[in-house]
Amino acid sequence: QVQLVESGGGLVQAGESLRLSCATSAPTLSTYDMGWYRQAPGKESEFVAAINWARGSTDVAEAVKGRFTISGDRAKKTLYLQMYWLKPEDTAIYYCAADPRGSYRDCRSWRGWGQGTQVTVSP
Repeated sequence: QVQLVESGGGLVQAGESLRLSCATSAPTLSTYDMGWYRQAPGKESEFVAAINWARGSTDVAEAVKGRFTISGDRAKKTLYLQMYWLKPEDTAIYYCAADPRGSYRDCRSWRGWGQGTQVTVSP
């Protein structure tokens, strides 16, 4: 099973930026399609973004569209989530996911998960 390790979370103020990273143990970055989810306290897991390597396409949730970008560095085998103009409502644990077997927007589709990284946005 693929191993995923996230990093890059932290405490920032509203309006600031952060970049999350997710290193994969898969043979290549594009071995599995990958994505990001988040979970705020007391809330269900929420789809953030996903990437289909073969098609070169991305899917980004409406709540973050225009502020968050998903991308990858094949040489480093690392997936990124660049987050701009952060808002307090973006506060959550962010999880990297890999190897979807169904809808990318359904967390039950994903076979591999990282341990999560905390993002906290203060007003």
